[in-house]
Amino acid sequence: MQRKGATTVKAGTAVRGPEGTQTPRPFVPPVGASRGAPTPGAAPRIEMNQGEPEHRHFPRAQLATHFDLWVDDGAGGRRFSANLVSVNVSVSGAFLASTFFLPMGTVVRTRFALEEGAAPVEARAEIVREERGPEEEGRSGFALRFLDFSGQTEVALARLFLGMRLRAFTEDYLKSQRARSLPNELERVIDVMAAWELLKATTPGDPWRGE
Repeated sequence: MQRKGATTVKAGTAVRGPEGTQTPRPFVPPVGASRGAPTPGAAPRIEMNQGEPEHRHFPRAQLATHFDLWVDDGAGGRRFSANLVSVNVSVSGAFLASTFFLPMGTVVRTRFALEEGAAPVEARAEIVREERGPEEEGRSGFALRFLDFSGQTEVALARLFLGMRLRAFTEDYLKSQRARSLPNELERVIDVMAAWELLKATTPGDPWRGE
């Protein structure tokens, strides 16, 4: 017999109560998830935003990674927690595959890592959209819009989209005569930042998409 108030979920989700200490489960595609959903551990595929409000004007990465999700009870505990897998992620939001749903506008806390062994990104987020299509018609889950981050962990998200281009730009610039003439590391960092901002202001491409 199911206890009153208990939450029932299907494969691919792990729900825990306030005292739960369950570790993330191995990935199992949730019922209703898209057949074309990304595979955990695969290199993320960067795409232009296709109109989803949670991504705003940022590109998104097709990335399957575990999201720990919980709702605070206002007294230092948790009244709900779960482990879900992302379908896509951007600097401003994410879509999580799920077969259960929370009310629109619910504010949650979340923690996730972009790669194995990496420091986690920690954020407060709001549920802004849901999809409940059957498996044969599309994915099932809900979208988060990030409200704020803890400990500047959002930088890890920015590096997902900008890291390779920033590394190439910085390595090239530090070989220049100007960079070598600067007196210390701090001055070189400031100079690289100024050169990057100048590049953005004088070229029509979008650095988030590597254009």
